[in-house]
Amino acid sequence: LHLVALNFPLSGDMRADFQCFRQAQLAGLTSTYRAFLSSHLQDLATVVRKTDRHHLPVVNLQGETLFSNWESIFDGNGGQFNIHVPIYSFDGRNVMTDSSWPQKIIWHGSTANGIRLVSNYCEAWHTADMGAMGQASPLNTGKLLDQKVYSCNNQFIVLCIENSFVS
Repeated sequence: LHLVALNFPLSGDMRADFQCFRQAQLAGLTSTYRAFLSSHLQDLATVVRKTDRHHLPVVNLQGETLFSNWESIFDGNGGQFNIHVPIYSFDGRNVMTDSSWPQKIIWHGSTANGIRLVSNYCEAWHTADMGAMGQASPLNTGKLLDQKVYSCNNQFIVLCIENSFVS
């Protein structure tokens, strides 16, 4: 399952699932991609199809392993990953080193176990209001699900996950 960043940072008011779908198509990827975000309809932990959560590794765009499987992201340790394995955008840039993402922080809106935080997900990702809050994670912590709260007017990295594997 590929974990890929959108080609530009977004504030808390986003159509992230559509952006993931569109940018994956433009990059020539044939699988379905969903935003790595909890939403008003779904917890982050359940975005990937149940049949693909245990046996497939989560990899970057180059096929380098970030996690042994989807479930391992949500074991309560905050989604610990090797920060030396790059996370790439759909157009092939490393979000950790590219200046297009000045803040190396990802939105997620979830607890460390991938459950939605309705008080901290920018009103279901429909507001960039300075007074609204969103749960996010600074990537330099080596965690995808670190528990930090930021104002929804910030423009952060949005990740997309291949939610159903097609061989």
